[in-house]
Amino acid sequence: MSPKTLLPFGFSLLLLLQGSAPSNYGAALTKSLLYFEAQRSGKLPPNQRVLWRGDSALQDGNDAGVDLVGGYYDAGDNVKFGFPHAFTVTLLSWGVIEYGQQLAAKKELGHAMEAIKWGTDYFIKAHTQPNVLYGQVGDGDADHACWERPEDMTTPRTSYKIDEQHPGSDLAGETAAAFAAASMAFSKSDPSYSSQLLSHGKQLFDFAKTHQGLYQNSIPQAKFYASSGFEDELVWAAAWLYRATNDQTYVNYLGSANTGGTRNEFSWDDKYTGAQVLVAKFIMEGRVPSTDNWVNYKSHAEQFICNTVQKGYHNVKMTRGGALWWLSWNNFQYTTSALLLAISYADWLNAARSNLNCPNGQVSPDQLIAFARLQVDYILGRNPRGMSFMLGYGARFPQQLHHRGSSIVSIKKDKRLVTCTGGYTEWFNRQAPNPNIVYGAIAGGPDQYDNYNDSRPNYEQAESATVNTTPFVGVLARLA
Repeated sequence: MSPKTLLPFGFSLLLLLQGSAPSNYGAALTKSLLYFEAQRSGKLPPNQRVLWRGDSALQDGNDAGVDLVGGYYDAGDNVKFGFPHAFTVTLLSWGVIEYGQQLAAKKELGHAMEAIKWGTDYFIKAHTQPNVLYGQVGDGDADHACWERPEDMTTPRTSYKIDEQHPGSDLAGETAAAFAAASMAFSKSDPSYSSQLLSHGKQLFDFAKTHQGLYQNSIPQAKFYASSGFEDELVWAAAWLYRATNDQTYVNYLGSANTGGTRNEFSWDDKYTGAQVLVAKFIMEGRVPSTDNWVNYKSHAEQFICNTVQKGYHNVKMTRGGALWWLSWNNFQYTTSALLLAISYADWLNAARSNLNCPNGQVSPDQLIAFARLQVDYILGRNPRGMSFMLGYGARFPQQLHHRGSSIVSIKKDKRLVTCTGGYTEWFNRQAPNPNIVYGAIAGGPDQYDNYNDSRPNYEQAESATVNTTPFVGVLARLA
């Protein structure tokens, strides 16, 4: 069956565009991993490849007497938000676990491992006691009031934590998942480090399960990434810990937990579908029963994938140009995460010599991969605008990314202080391309009519985030 038979509505135009030059998935993969070097906070290493960046936030944690130097800035600002930060590391690790051989073949496995470790080294610092986790450095309101590069920013670097009296099951659960997934990624290359990561993950899961609450109630400054609930992170963490340990404790938790129903998205806020897909894998492998509550996980996972590939009861919307479309604000974060689930599931189905049975037809593993390929091609330039949404890839890509460091001259070229409001006057409002390209960044994406306004103030469409690119690493590795 051709991709066209899978994609009845929006893809007529996109399929016509397939006659253009084929996408270079290997080149896009290389750029996607460069992106994480542009997002680094802290003391940059000697092998840093993004040379317009410099050291930044070297005093993080001083206010709390803790070393919190390192980690990643989440998007186009200079705050370290722990919740999406952990999701970023979990999905990076997923990509390495599933497609490590492909990454190695493209000589990118080392860069992927470095990207994971930059995150996990920071999380180790942030997890100072079994039931204490620092979940944010910096204040979003203060940061957003200024337009400064990270190297000489003047905004407060306040540290915020969760503990037994101020819980955050969602934050602790997601960080537990990140530790567990990363422990699998490092299990062969660095068993000692892998064991250390797993120990942190187990402690944080116990903390999340025992001391329950929404993390933004303990860290009000986390409102920019407020969580809609913590049950999904507990299930997600338990699934990753079971995958990493084979410990029956986590099976017992999954077997009695709320399976979540069929979700509308897989994102930094809603992990249910990711957990459902992992449990479906366990069922295929015979690691859990295919009865009772377990079959619900698999059914919900498959309904989400069916809806994604336009074969379900409640299909994801699509633009006329063929792009999956969830929301006007940073739509591509939902696309890339859904694609990682789809291609992983396709490969697991293929290994089981099975197909996906959707309400509106059977879908083979090859057809799932073909669908994912078309979505990737749209992001990389096969779209009505003929523009890549990955920066640095292709002849045309966004020039005014909503990104402080990208939009201000590198401190290595001009060391004059860029002030809080001066940055807005001189750089944010500047009607010119950004002086620094954030290679591998994926902009938020077009609207539901395939329109894109390449303007720095247009943060809904023109801002990139780590959660956009992180699942794309695994997807590109699979296709390259």
